[in-house]
Amino acid sequence: MTQSPGKDQRRLYRDLAWTWPIISAPETYVEESEEFARLIQQHSQIEAKTLLNMGCGGGHNDWTLKKHFRLTGVDVSEDMLALARRRNPEVTYLPGDMRTLRLGETFDAVVVFDSIDYMLTEDDLRAAFETAFLHLKPGGVFLTYQEIDPKTYHQNFVRHQVGREGDVEIVFIENSYDPDPTDTTIECTFVYLIRRGGELQIETDRHLCGIFQTETWLTLLRETGFDVREVLDKTPEEATTFVCIRPLALT
Repeated sequence: MTQSPGKDQRRLYRDLAWTWPIISAPETYVEESEEFARLIQQHSQIEAKTLLNMGCGGGHNDWTLKKHFRLTGVDVSEDMLALARRRNPEVTYLPGDMRTLRLGETFDAVVVFDSIDYMLTEDDLRAAFETAFLHLKPGGVFLTYQEIDPKTYHQNFVRHQVGREGDVEIVFIENSYDPDPTDTTIECTFVYLIRRGGELQIETDRHLCGIFQTETWLTLLRETGFDVREVLDKTPEEATTFVCIRPLALT
């Protein structure tokens, strides 16, 4: 199915990237990031010192993960990478697409958080898993999660956040809608109510995200070569988390 370009603007990763630290403070990521670090250290068959974060965004998870690992972050958005570098100057940040990235090195752990939502087809999802596998040392952990599950998806789901910084206040509203339940995409529409000194500016943004059955995730992970050790249905993100190992040796 061909999607109209207007359905996937992703302004949050371009001209509206500056709003991200205001509407989503890094402090709110500490609990989930500590849990992810614990899962990596618990399940890794090697000493986990280095970590690759594919689709790192503005570096909010890295703000906590850098206490546990030597980090490399990759993202397709130069505007988000600029935010990440300012927040985490000690982390190495590089431009790249998780479907095609080839750094020529391996890491003790690899993670992909909610940026995996932008994989719109099974081929996209498989490509991201293959990239993770190629960049992971044998015995290392790949950790990712399924944030959007067809079994629990609610049509026209709406949530909002309010953030303030100086004289700027932003109300961020998100609406999720599935125009065609037979395909693997949903539409997420964002509305930004931006007030500077009380003066209102309204911006809108549209994102396409992928939606796949849990069984599809498991099949693709295993076909890629991962040993899926644990599937956790409840995490700080209220998402299904997959803890995967690259086998030490082929059997």
